[in-house]
Amino acid sequence: MTSPRSRTEGPPTCAADAAEPSAPVARAGSAWPTSAGLIAGTVLDRLVPDPRRGHPVALFGSAAARLEQVLYRPSRARGALFAALSVGAATGLGAALERATGPTGRAAATAGATWAALGGAMLAREAESIADALESGDLDEARRRLPGLCGRDPSVLDEKGIARATVESVAENTSDAVVGPLVWGALLGLPGLLGYRAANTLDAMVGHRSERYERFGAASARLDDLANWAPSRLTALLACAAAPVVGGSPRRALRITARDGDRHPSPNSGRCEAAFAGALDLRLGGTNRYGDRVEHRPELGEGRHPEPADIRRAVALARGVDTGAAAVAAAVAAIPGGRR
Repeated sequence: MTSPRSRTEGPPTCAADAAEPSAPVARAGSAWPTSAGLIAGTVLDRLVPDPRRGHPVALFGSAAARLEQVLYRPSRARGALFAALSVGAATGLGAALERATGPTGRAAATAGATWAALGGAMLAREAESIADALESGDLDEARRRLPGLCGRDPSVLDEKGIARATVESVAENTSDAVVGPLVWGALLGLPGLLGYRAANTLDAMVGHRSERYERFGAASARLDDLANWAPSRLTALLACAAAPVVGGSPRRALRITARDGDRHPSPNSGRCEAAFAGALDLRLGGTNRYGDRVEHRPELGEGRHPEPADIRRAVALARGVDTGAAAVAAAVAAIPGGRR
Protein backbone atom coordinates (compact mmCIF):
# COMPACT_ATOMS: atom_id res chain seq x y z
CA MET A 1 0.00 0.00 0.00
CA THR A 2 1.43 3.33 -1.01
CA SER A 3 1.47 5.84 1.83
CA PRO A 4 0.57 9.51 1.14
CA ARG A 5 3.49 11.74 0.38
CA SER A 6 4.65 13.46 3.59
CA ARG A 7 4.16 17.21 3.87
CA THR A 8 7.34 19.33 3.83
CA GLU A 9 7.95 21.18 7.09
CA GLY A 10 7.83 24.96 7.11
CA PRO A 11 5.66 27.44 5.22
CA PRO A 12 4.99 26.87 1.51
CA THR A 13 7.06 28.92 -0.89
CA CYS A 14 4.20 29.58 -3.32
CA ALA A 15 0.46 29.10 -3.80
CA ALA A 16 0.97 25.96 -5.84
CA ASP A 17 2.94 24.38 -3.00
CA ALA A 18 0.18 25.33 -0.55
CA ALA A 19 -2.53 23.68 -2.65
CA GLU A 20 -0.45 20.52 -3.27
CA PRO A 21 -2.40 19.51 -6.38
CA SER A 22 -0.03 16.66 -7.19
CA ALA A 23 -1.25 14.32 -4.42
CA PRO A 24 -4.89 13.90 -5.60
CA VAL A 25 -3.73 13.72 -9.21
CA ALA A 26 -1.43 10.82 -8.35
CA ARG A 27 -4.25 8.95 -6.61
CA ALA A 28 -6.63 9.50 -9.52
CA GLY A 29 -3.97 8.22 -11.90
CA SER A 30 -3.69 5.03 -9.86
CA ALA A 31 -7.45 4.44 -10.03
CA TRP A 32 -8.19 4.53 -13.75
CA PRO A 33 -6.29 1.36 -14.81
CA THR A 34 -8.50 -0.90 -12.72
CA SER A 35 -11.69 0.82 -13.84
CA ALA A 36 -10.71 0.76 -17.50
CA GLY A 37 -9.50 -2.82 -17.26
CA LEU A 38 -12.77 -4.04 -15.75
CA ILE A 39 -14.79 -2.44 -18.55
CA ALA A 40 -12.45 -3.71 -21.26
CA GLY A 41 -12.45 -7.22 -19.82
CA THR A 42 -16.25 -7.26 -19.69
CA VAL A 43 -16.39 -6.30 -23.37
CA LEU A 44 -13.79 -8.96 -24.21
CA ASP A 45 -15.90 -11.58 -22.45
CA ARG A 46 -18.73 -10.77 -24.87
CA LEU A 47 -16.51 -10.71 -27.98
CA VAL A 48 -13.72 -13.27 -27.46
CA PRO A 49 -14.82 -16.89 -26.95
CA ASP A 50 -13.01 -18.99 -24.37
CA PRO A 51 -10.29 -21.20 -25.89
CA ARG A 52 -10.99 -24.92 -26.02
CA ARG A 53 -7.61 -25.59 -24.41
CA GLY A 54 -5.32 -23.61 -22.18
CA HIS A 55 -7.88 -21.36 -20.49
CA PRO A 56 -6.28 -19.76 -17.40
CA VAL A 57 -9.02 -21.04 -15.10
CA ALA A 58 -8.58 -24.57 -16.45
CA LEU A 59 -4.82 -24.32 -15.93
CA PHE A 60 -5.40 -23.22 -12.34
CA GLY A 61 -7.81 -26.10 -11.84
CA SER A 62 -5.21 -28.59 -13.10
CA ALA A 63 -2.59 -27.19 -10.74
CA ALA A 64 -5.05 -27.29 -7.83
CA ALA A 65 -5.92 -30.91 -8.66
CA ARG A 66 -2.24 -31.85 -8.47
CA LEU A 67 -1.94 -30.07 -5.12
CA GLU A 68 -5.01 -31.94 -3.90
CA GLN A 69 -3.35 -35.27 -4.70
CA VAL A 70 -0.42 -34.28 -2.48
CA LEU A 71 -2.43 -32.85 0.43
CA TYR A 72 -5.62 -34.89 0.47
CA ARG A 73 -6.75 -36.45 3.71
CA PRO A 74 -10.35 -36.63 4.98
CA SER A 75 -9.47 -33.73 7.25
CA ARG A 76 -10.79 -30.19 7.63
CA ALA A 77 -7.31 -28.95 8.50
CA ARG A 78 -5.84 -30.41 5.29
CA GLY A 79 -8.70 -28.91 3.31
CA ALA A 80 -8.09 -25.50 4.88
CA LEU A 81 -4.40 -25.72 3.99
CA PHE A 82 -5.31 -26.68 0.43
CA ALA A 83 -7.63 -23.68 0.11
CA ALA A 84 -5.13 -21.28 1.67
CA LEU A 85 -2.26 -22.35 -0.59
CA SER A 86 -4.36 -22.35 -3.77
CA VAL A 87 -6.13 -19.04 -3.23
CA GLY A 88 -2.99 -17.48 -1.74
CA ALA A 89 -0.98 -18.37 -4.84
CA ALA A 90 -3.56 -16.79 -7.17
CA THR A 91 -3.86 -13.68 -5.01
CA GLY A 92 -0.09 -13.36 -4.77
CA LEU A 93 0.23 -13.59 -8.54
CA GLY A 94 -2.25 -10.73 -8.90
CA ALA A 95 -0.35 -8.61 -6.38
CA ALA A 96 2.95 -9.28 -8.16
CA LEU A 97 1.46 -8.24 -11.50
CA GLU A 98 0.17 -5.00 -10.00
CA ARG A 99 3.56 -4.14 -8.53
CA ALA A 100 5.45 -5.02 -11.71
CA THR A 101 3.39 -2.96 -14.17
CA GLY A 102 2.77 0.71 -14.76
CA PRO A 103 -0.69 2.22 -15.27
CA THR A 104 -1.09 1.11 -18.90
CA GLY A 105 0.26 -2.35 -18.19
CA ARG A 106 -1.98 -2.65 -15.14
CA ALA A 107 -5.02 -1.74 -17.23
CA ALA A 108 -4.09 -4.37 -19.81
CA ALA A 109 -3.43 -7.00 -17.13
CA THR A 110 -6.74 -6.18 -15.44
CA ALA A 111 -8.56 -6.49 -18.76
CA GLY A 112 -6.99 -9.89 -19.39
CA ALA A 113 -7.69 -11.12 -15.88
CA THR A 114 -11.28 -9.88 -16.09
CA TRP A 115 -11.79 -11.70 -19.37
CA ALA A 116 -10.36 -14.89 -17.84
CA ALA A 117 -12.41 -14.57 -14.63
CA LEU A 118 -15.77 -13.77 -16.22
CA GLY A 119 -18.04 -16.45 -17.60
CA GLY A 120 -21.13 -14.48 -18.54
CA ALA A 121 -20.91 -15.02 -22.29
CA MET A 122 -20.29 -18.75 -21.90
CA LEU A 123 -23.20 -19.01 -19.46
CA ALA A 124 -25.49 -17.31 -21.97
CA ARG A 125 -24.31 -19.53 -24.84
CA GLU A 126 -24.84 -22.73 -22.83
CA ALA A 127 -28.32 -21.67 -21.75
CA GLU A 128 -29.32 -20.60 -25.26
CA SER A 129 -28.09 -23.89 -26.71
CA ILE A 130 -30.44 -25.70 -24.32
CA ALA A 131 -33.25 -23.36 -25.37
CA ASP A 132 -32.49 -24.14 -29.03
CA ALA A 133 -32.73 -27.86 -28.35
CA LEU A 134 -35.99 -27.61 -26.42
CA GLU A 135 -37.60 -25.32 -28.97
CA SER A 136 -36.72 -27.75 -31.76
CA GLY A 137 -38.18 -30.65 -29.78
CA ASP A 138 -34.82 -32.36 -29.20
CA LEU A 139 -35.16 -33.33 -25.55
CA ASP A 140 -32.18 -35.71 -25.71
CA GLU A 141 -29.87 -32.91 -26.85
CA ALA A 142 -31.14 -30.63 -24.08
CA ARG A 143 -30.48 -33.37 -21.54
CA ARG A 144 -26.98 -33.86 -22.95
CA ARG A 145 -26.16 -30.18 -22.57
CA LEU A 146 -27.64 -29.57 -19.12
CA PRO A 147 -24.64 -30.95 -17.15
CA GLY A 148 -22.63 -28.05 -18.60
CA LEU A 149 -24.70 -25.76 -16.34
CA CYS A 150 -25.60 -27.77 -13.25
CA GLY A 151 -25.15 -31.11 -11.53
CA ARG A 152 -28.75 -32.33 -11.68
CA ASP A 153 -29.58 -35.71 -13.18
CA PRO A 154 -31.01 -34.75 -16.60
CA SER A 155 -32.35 -38.24 -17.36
CA VAL A 156 -35.31 -37.74 -15.01
CA LEU A 157 -36.22 -34.24 -16.28
CA ASP A 158 -38.86 -33.41 -18.84
CA GLU A 159 -39.01 -30.24 -20.94
CA LYS A 160 -40.26 -28.04 -18.10
CA GLY A 161 -37.82 -29.57 -15.63
CA ILE A 162 -34.89 -28.74 -17.88
CA ALA A 163 -36.26 -25.23 -18.40
CA ARG A 164 -36.46 -24.67 -14.64
CA ALA A 165 -32.98 -26.06 -14.04
CA THR A 166 -31.56 -23.79 -16.73
CA VAL A 167 -33.28 -20.64 -15.46
CA GLU A 168 -32.15 -21.36 -11.90
CA SER A 169 -28.59 -22.00 -13.07
CA VAL A 170 -28.52 -18.74 -15.02
CA ALA A 171 -29.71 -16.87 -11.92
CA GLU A 172 -27.20 -18.47 -9.56
CA ASN A 173 -24.23 -18.43 -11.93
CA THR A 174 -24.72 -14.80 -12.91
CA SER A 175 -23.43 -13.98 -9.43
CA ASP A 176 -20.56 -16.49 -9.51
CA ALA A 177 -19.50 -15.95 -13.11
CA VAL A 178 -19.89 -12.19 -13.49
CA VAL A 179 -20.84 -10.09 -10.48
CA GLY A 180 -18.45 -11.75 -8.03
CA PRO A 181 -15.28 -11.19 -10.09
CA LEU A 182 -16.28 -7.61 -10.87
CA VAL A 183 -17.00 -6.78 -7.23
CA TRP A 184 -13.69 -8.15 -5.97
CA GLY A 185 -11.83 -6.65 -8.90
CA ALA A 186 -13.27 -3.24 -8.07
CA LEU A 187 -12.35 -3.58 -4.39
CA LEU A 188 -8.94 -5.26 -4.62
CA GLY A 189 -7.82 -5.03 -8.24
CA LEU A 190 -5.88 -7.91 -9.77
CA PRO A 191 -5.45 -9.78 -6.46
CA GLY A 192 -9.21 -9.62 -5.94
CA LEU A 193 -10.00 -10.85 -9.44
CA LEU A 194 -7.65 -13.81 -9.35
CA GLY A 195 -8.28 -14.67 -5.72
CA TYR A 196 -12.05 -14.70 -6.18
CA ARG A 197 -11.90 -16.87 -9.28
CA ALA A 198 -9.57 -19.28 -7.49
CA ALA A 199 -11.93 -19.57 -4.50
CA ASN A 200 -14.93 -20.12 -6.75
CA THR A 201 -13.08 -22.77 -8.76
CA LEU A 202 -12.10 -24.65 -5.60
CA ASP A 203 -15.73 -24.66 -4.48
CA ALA A 204 -16.72 -26.27 -7.78
CA MET A 205 -13.92 -28.83 -7.42
CA VAL A 206 -14.16 -29.88 -3.78
CA GLY A 207 -16.91 -27.81 -2.13
CA HIS A 208 -19.80 -30.13 -2.94
CA ARG A 209 -21.24 -32.70 -0.58
CA SER A 210 -19.80 -36.16 -1.05
CA GLU A 211 -18.07 -38.79 1.04
CA ARG A 212 -14.66 -37.71 -0.25
CA TYR A 213 -15.11 -33.97 0.24
CA GLU A 214 -17.40 -33.76 3.27
CA ARG A 215 -14.46 -32.65 5.43
CA PHE A 216 -11.68 -31.81 2.98
CA GLY A 217 -13.90 -29.44 0.97
CA ALA A 218 -15.49 -27.66 3.92
CA ALA A 219 -13.05 -24.74 3.97
CA SER A 220 -13.36 -24.17 0.22
CA ALA A 221 -17.15 -24.18 0.45
CA ARG A 222 -17.20 -21.72 3.36
CA LEU A 223 -14.67 -19.45 1.66
CA ASP A 224 -16.83 -19.35 -1.46
CA ASP A 225 -19.92 -18.56 0.63
CA LEU A 226 -18.08 -15.68 2.25
CA ALA A 227 -16.70 -14.33 -1.02
CA ASN A 228 -20.15 -14.40 -2.62
CA TRP A 229 -22.13 -12.83 0.22
CA ALA A 230 -21.97 -9.28 -1.17
CA PRO A 231 -21.97 -10.20 -4.90
CA SER A 232 -25.10 -12.34 -4.55
CA ARG A 233 -27.00 -9.51 -2.93
CA LEU A 234 -25.82 -7.03 -5.53
CA THR A 235 -26.92 -9.51 -8.19
CA ALA A 236 -30.39 -9.61 -6.63
CA LEU A 237 -30.66 -5.81 -6.52
CA LEU A 238 -29.49 -5.46 -10.12
CA ALA A 239 -31.93 -8.16 -11.26
CA CYS A 240 -34.76 -6.25 -9.59
CA ALA A 241 -33.64 -3.03 -11.26
CA ALA A 242 -33.37 -4.75 -14.65
CA ALA A 243 -36.83 -6.39 -14.42
CA PRO A 244 -38.36 -4.04 -17.03
CA VAL A 245 -35.94 -5.49 -19.61
CA VAL A 246 -38.02 -8.68 -19.52
CA GLY A 247 -41.37 -7.01 -18.92
CA GLY A 248 -41.18 -7.43 -15.17
CA SER A 249 -41.83 -5.19 -12.20
CA PRO A 250 -38.94 -4.01 -9.98
CA ARG A 251 -41.36 -3.63 -7.08
CA ARG A 252 -42.60 -7.20 -7.39
CA ALA A 253 -39.04 -8.50 -7.78
CA LEU A 254 -37.94 -6.69 -4.62
CA ARG A 255 -40.94 -8.03 -2.71
CA ILE A 256 -40.25 -11.62 -3.79
CA THR A 257 -36.55 -11.27 -3.00
CA ALA A 258 -37.28 -9.96 0.49
CA ARG A 259 -39.89 -12.66 1.14
CA ASP A 260 -38.23 -15.73 -0.39
CA GLY A 261 -34.51 -14.94 -0.58
CA ASP A 262 -33.61 -16.77 2.64
CA ARG A 263 -35.71 -19.88 1.97
CA HIS A 264 -33.03 -21.49 -0.22
CA PRO A 265 -30.52 -23.84 1.48
CA SER A 266 -27.66 -21.74 0.10
CA PRO A 267 -27.02 -18.44 1.94
CA ASN A 268 -26.37 -16.72 -1.40
CA SER A 269 -28.08 -18.55 -4.27
CA GLY A 270 -31.53 -17.98 -2.81
CA ARG A 271 -31.24 -14.21 -3.21
CA CYS A 272 -30.35 -14.52 -6.88
CA GLU A 273 -33.01 -17.11 -7.68
CA ALA A 274 -35.73 -15.24 -5.78
CA ALA A 275 -34.87 -11.99 -7.58
CA PHE A 276 -34.95 -13.71 -10.99
CA ALA A 277 -38.24 -15.41 -10.07
CA GLY A 278 -39.77 -12.06 -9.16
CA ALA A 279 -38.36 -10.22 -12.17
CA LEU A 280 -39.47 -12.95 -14.61
CA ASP A 281 -42.76 -13.56 -12.74
CA LEU A 282 -41.97 -17.28 -12.45
CA ARG A 283 -42.07 -19.92 -9.74
CA LEU A 284 -38.69 -21.58 -9.13
CA GLY A 285 -37.57 -24.29 -6.72
CA GLY A 286 -38.98 -27.73 -6.02
CA THR A 287 -37.50 -31.23 -6.09
CA ASN A 288 -33.99 -31.67 -7.49
CA ARG A 289 -32.19 -34.96 -8.07
CA TYR A 290 -28.39 -35.14 -7.99
CA GLY A 291 -27.52 -38.73 -8.80
CA ASP A 292 -28.69 -40.76 -5.80
CA ARG A 293 -29.36 -37.66 -3.69
CA VAL A 294 -32.74 -35.88 -3.78
CA GLU A 295 -33.36 -32.39 -2.40
CA HIS A 296 -36.78 -30.86 -1.81
CA ARG A 297 -36.39 -27.08 -1.93
CA PRO A 298 -39.06 -24.48 -1.14
CA GLU A 299 -40.61 -22.72 -4.08
CA LEU A 300 -39.56 -19.15 -4.80
CA GLY A 301 -41.87 -16.66 -6.49
CA GLU A 302 -45.54 -16.82 -7.23
CA GLY A 303 -45.87 -17.01 -11.03
CA ARG A 304 -46.12 -19.99 -13.37
CA HIS A 305 -43.45 -22.65 -13.74
CA PRO A 306 -40.72 -21.98 -16.35
CA GLU A 307 -41.12 -23.00 -19.97
CA PRO A 308 -38.44 -23.20 -22.70
CA ALA A 309 -39.08 -19.63 -23.86
CA ASP A 310 -38.28 -18.37 -20.37
CA ILE A 311 -34.65 -19.46 -20.76
CA ARG A 312 -34.08 -16.64 -23.27
CA ARG A 313 -35.81 -14.19 -20.94
CA ALA A 314 -33.52 -15.28 -18.12
CA VAL A 315 -30.48 -14.77 -20.35
CA ALA A 316 -31.70 -11.28 -21.30
CA LEU A 317 -32.15 -10.45 -17.61
CA ALA A 318 -28.68 -11.81 -16.82
CA ARG A 319 -27.16 -9.60 -19.51
CA GLY A 320 -28.85 -6.60 -17.93
CA VAL A 321 -27.37 -7.59 -14.58
CA ASP A 322 -23.94 -8.04 -16.19
CA THR A 323 -24.05 -4.54 -17.66
CA GLY A 324 -25.15 -3.00 -14.38
CA ALA A 325 -22.47 -4.86 -12.44
CA ALA A 326 -19.75 -3.67 -14.83
CA ALA A 327 -20.92 -0.08 -14.45
CA VAL A 328 -21.02 -0.31 -10.65
CA ALA A 329 -17.59 -1.98 -10.48
CA ALA A 330 -15.99 0.55 -12.80
CA ALA A 331 -17.45 3.44 -10.80
CA VAL A 332 -16.21 2.01 -7.50
CA ALA A 333 -12.76 1.29 -8.90
CA ALA A 334 -12.53 4.82 -10.33
CA ILE A 335 -12.96 6.50 -6.94
CA PRO A 336 -9.60 8.28 -6.40
CA GLY A 337 -7.70 6.40 -3.73
CA GLY A 338 -10.83 4.43 -2.82
CA ARG A 339 -9.36 0.96 -3.20
CA ARG A 340 -6.32 1.87 -1.14
